[in-house]
Amino acid sequence: MKLYVIAGVAKSGKNTLGTYLREELKNYGYKPCVMQITQPLYSYARNYFDWDPNQGEKPREFLQKMGIEIIKNKLHKETFLLDRLFEDIEILSNFFDTFIITDARLIMEFEAFKKRYSSVVLIRLERSNYDNGLTKEEKSHITETELMDYEHYDYVVINRSLDDLKLEAKRIVREEELEGGDII
Repeated sequence: MKLYVIAGVAKSGKNTLGTYLREELKNYGYKPCVMQITQPLYSYARNYFDWDPNQGEKPREFLQKMGIEIIKNKLHKETFLLDRLFEDIEILSNFFDTFIITDARLIMEFEAFKKRYSSVVLIRLERSNYDNGLTKEEKSHITETELMDYEHYDYVVINRSLDDLKLEAKRIVREEELEGGDII
């Protein structure tokens, strides 16, 4: 089993690149699954705090507060979200052979993936000169800044356009195939 882990700041195109990777992997005959580490946080926002995903922006302040300030710092459950994701991967690996994680943000997440799985491709996505609309406080949150200090990515992708992202997805999958990267 192979994991593609995409990191990047808010609105850099992580979900879009994940979708393109999924489509390209399907072209090679794989059964890819796109997932998010923060899925439980979105579930909390939807089910208990009346957030409607169809009504615009993500609840960024809530996600940052719940994920870091409450779950990680206050409750000392540093690996809660990863543990949930790892359980889901274990279950879903009965149906899928490749996983694409579209929202890595912390160095401990990158390291946990590499420690747990033998075949991990780390991708950093950058979108230069783009105003993602975050407040100053949101932009300075650890989930937006820590990934800048990590240097061990397998690929760094610059998001210039949707066409470029499609080409990058094709290139990454092709290179991983040529390297004999055991995607299955």
